[in-house]
Order: sequence, then structure tokens, then C-alpha cells
Amino acid sequence: MADTKHGSMEIKEQEKTFNGFLKFAGYGMLGAMVFLFLLYLVNG
Repeated sequence: MADTKHGSMEIKEQEKTFNGFLKFAGYGMLGAMVFLFLLYLVNG
């Protein structure tokens, strides 16, 4: 079994990917809310 040393791994790429995912999810959520609001306005 490999020796594991917590905190010794480089995680900059994982952090960039996760932050990109959060940004994508946030914009997706905002887009969905705008779409639903516009749908509400059209169908009144």
C-alpha cells in the first residue's frame, strides 16, 4: 500500500476545475431563473 501524506499533493488544477464548475452552475442557475421569469411574463 502506498504511503499517503496529507497536504502534499498539488491541487491547483482541481481547484481551477471546481471553480469553473461552480461558475458554470451559477450561470446555468441564473439563466434558468431568467428563462422562468420570462416565461411567467409571457404567459401571465
